[in-house]
Amino acid sequence: MQEKDIPGVLELVKGLAEYEKLLPQVTATIELYLKNGFGDNRYFHALLVENRDRYVGFALYFFTFSTFIGKPTLYLEDLFVLPEYRGHGIGKALLRKLANIALLRDCGRMEWSVLDWNEPAIRFYKKLGARPMSDWTVYRLLKDEIKKLAGIED
Repeated sequence: MQEKDIPGVLELVKGLAEYEKLLPQVTATIELYLKNGFGDNRYFHALLVENRDRYVGFALYFFTFSTFIGKPTLYLEDLFVLPEYRGHGIGKALLRKLANIALLRDCGRMEWSVLDWNEPAIRFYKKLGARPMSDWTVYRLLKDEIKKLAGIED
């Protein structure tokens, strides 16, 4: 991914958000993606699939660390292929590339989350051998809660 690709990434992110019925939650901007995806403080990486000068799919990922395994984890934040390009192996190719990156970086595992209602994605991931982690619940703090926890009041 290069800086020139960021507008295309953002458009795919919006497509994903629309599919997940979360479009109003998208506040990301080109400037934020440039700030956080390049330079010394790079927080994410992305793979892009292009067809005839059009971005048709992406995988956005980053690395975390497993305290139990003692190795990095490749965390897939988002995987999305435009609906009209699904069923042609693009998603599988993106995941295969991520698996190769994980092996190259000596990751102990790959992880991602999927919405409970997204049956097509769940079937796809299970077909690849992925297993749901049903004994874990994701928790989240948003900015206001983070401030409160940090002891910062508005």
